[in-house]
Amino acid sequence: FFRMQDFQYLDNETCWLVKELKSNISQESYFLPRETGLNIMESAAENHNGVSAKCRNAKVEDLWSLTSFFGFSTQTFVLAVNLLDRFLAIMKVQPKHLPCIGVSCLHIAAKMVEDECNISPTHELIRISQSKFTVSDLSRMEKIISGKLNLELKAVTALTFLHLYHAVIVSLTSEREEIPSIGRLEAQLKACLCRLVFSKAKPSVLALSVICQEFEALQSLAMLEIVQEVQRLLKIVDSELLYWRGLVAKCMTEYSSSECNKPDNKKLVWIVSRRTAQNLHANNFSVPELPTIPEGSWGESESEDSCEDMSCEEDSPCSSPGSDEKGPFFPVEFRNQGRK
Repeated sequence: FFRMQDFQYLDNETCWLVKELKSNISQESYFLPRETGLNIMESAAENHNGVSAKCRNAKVEDLWSLTSFFGFSTQTFVLAVNLLDRFLAIMKVQPKHLPCIGVSCLHIAAKMVEDECNISPTHELIRISQSKFTVSDLSRMEKIISGKLNLELKAVTALTFLHLYHAVIVSLTSEREEIPSIGRLEAQLKACLCRLVFSKAKPSVLALSVICQEFEALQSLAMLEIVQEVQRLLKIVDSELLYWRGLVAKCMTEYSSSECNKPDNKKLVWIVSRRTAQNLHANNFSVPELPTIPEGSWGESESEDSCEDMSCEEDSPCSSPGSDEKGPFFPVEFRNQGRK
């Protein structure tokens, strides 16, 4: 089996993919959430009022449901999660502001990724998310997020590497080999991103972990050899890859269990109860204003004790906005899985 460093044996397309991999791996650290902020969320206690990992995970699941409802791409969802985590990791945020922050991140991502004709009006995005803030609140929050994060550069995410890895494997694999679809791999990545712990992983390592997990199930020696060569090329340490592969495997086991619904490519239909429909109608005309959002940021010396958490009960701000018993939009089993 040849080494990918031997460019004379590779076609032009594969050479370009290899160069793109090296270029992106040199930039990925610029778009990682600050780990100290992620640690504060992870260690938050339930009886405090800061954003906890549980609340963050619930909000990401809501963003996934909105992404599916509006027909946004996986790239939009992944970018929205990246913006959300980077913002939460540097800012002190109260849970009551989390819905506005989440929808703002999704709207910013959609404007950066989607064609303008595919982006729904702002008031429609707010109405469908069943959030209690105004268009002006959303606009103001987007300005705050844009001011705190560098949105001029194109973010390098795990999806960036997942697409590049998949393209390399396709170019180097014979037609006889069964290669998993990129859609299947994207669904697995989205499931991982619904857990805060995966925001600590380097995008290149997380994407390769998802690939390894899938190829091991197929027991394809040829594809695993390509994966090992990619790992050597990018100088990914064995222990690091092994650690994240284990977490990805655990996540996929939980996600594919009978207690949890798996995503599919069918267009979702939102079936709501009469009470939810009435709330949607009312929310379109009467939206209470939220208090001013403080812009204090996390200090580098912040201790874990300074981060406050909250209880994710039914009426709490971190609950899913569409959690009506008769017609939840996002699969109930998956939404509740991380809250037990």
